[in-house]
Amino acid sequence: MSIRPWRDIVRRPSRQIMVGNVPVGGDAPVTVQTMTNTPTDDARATIDQIRRCEDAGVDIIRVSCPDVESTAALKQIVRASRVPIVADIHFHYKRALEAADAGAACLRINPGNIGSSARVKEVVNAAKANGCAIRIGVNGGSLEKHLLEKYGEPCPDALVESAMDHIKLLQDHDFHEFKVAVKASDLFLAVAAYQQLAEQVDCPLHLGITEAGGFVGGTVKSAIGMGSLLWYGIGDTIRVSLSAEPEEEVRVGFEILKSLGIRNRGVRVVSCPSCARQGFDVIRTVQALEERLQHIRTPMSLSVLGCVVNGPGEARETDIGITGGGNGKHMVYLSGVTDHHVQDADMIEHIVKLVEAKAAEIEAASEPVAVAAE
Repeated sequence: MSIRPWRDIVRRPSRQIMVGNVPVGGDAPVTVQTMTNTPTDDARATIDQIRRCEDAGVDIIRVSCPDVESTAALKQIVRASRVPIVADIHFHYKRALEAADAGAACLRINPGNIGSSARVKEVVNAAKANGCAIRIGVNGGSLEKHLLEKYGEPCPDALVESAMDHIKLLQDHDFHEFKVAVKASDLFLAVAAYQQLAEQVDCPLHLGITEAGGFVGGTVKSAIGMGSLLWYGIGDTIRVSLSAEPEEEVRVGFEILKSLGIRNRGVRVVSCPSCARQGFDVIRTVQALEERLQHIRTPMSLSVLGCVVNGPGEARETDIGITGGGNGKHMVYLSGVTDHHVQDADMIEHIVKLVEAKAAEIEAASEPVAVAAE
């Protein structure tokens, strides 16, 4: 048992698959995905967007392949991408065959929409031949007609039955390198479906609250829905679905994982909402620091509090802290200990330099010591 058992998350056991060179499931880190929104046949625009997502830390990127022009561009996109590419396929099985041949690391399909068993077998054979994984994507908004007639509406039983039917289609063709999603825009429905499915299968689960909404509303829904599942150990890879740019989805995804202590990347900021006691403009300071520190990938913590009520206590728990003082003179804490003061005008630049230096220190300490062979 850890010294803080209330923070412990016991992860659901699952078998591991590979999406390109990224492991998903088992004891692998929970991965963060997003999806491009550029026309896929515009390879340059799509690659540029992928670069921005890579800079934000994305692990896997999905690219829609609705037509032959898209799969034709996919080969160039795959070559340029530094992370595995998932080809999003709907209805036409030939797009899946083309995407597999173009180098996609994974095919996102709904096997029931692909067509006959013979066509599913063709897709499976293409995946096997090219080393592709498959993601079974069940969605509350596109359930099969017979399931809607059976259950009357999208419900957890309907989503799980759909997933189990699709799993059987792949297993009947001796294919097991798959992960499954049972998404819904209703977070209650999605959470219940994932909980139910998690008890029935051992494959990795891809989490998402689909069509979650705009940046603020979608972030809240995703954090509640996926956060609840992750807290209970369910989920091996996640995508935050926002009506926002894909790099923003990546940042929100990492923030959800950081909040749960599942995966730590970059600076975790502890900051107050500000009030009349603040010694500096907390809101604008935090905005500026978050923007300036996006390039930091080393896990570390920074507290930014406007006054001495909670500032010193929070600073004791963070790598670097700043607490507002009087006359534009603020206290800086290093490793929880009061260290020096900084003036208003120099504060942001000063904190950025301290964070960069601390990140370099942490990275240097984590590097294995080279032992000369003599």
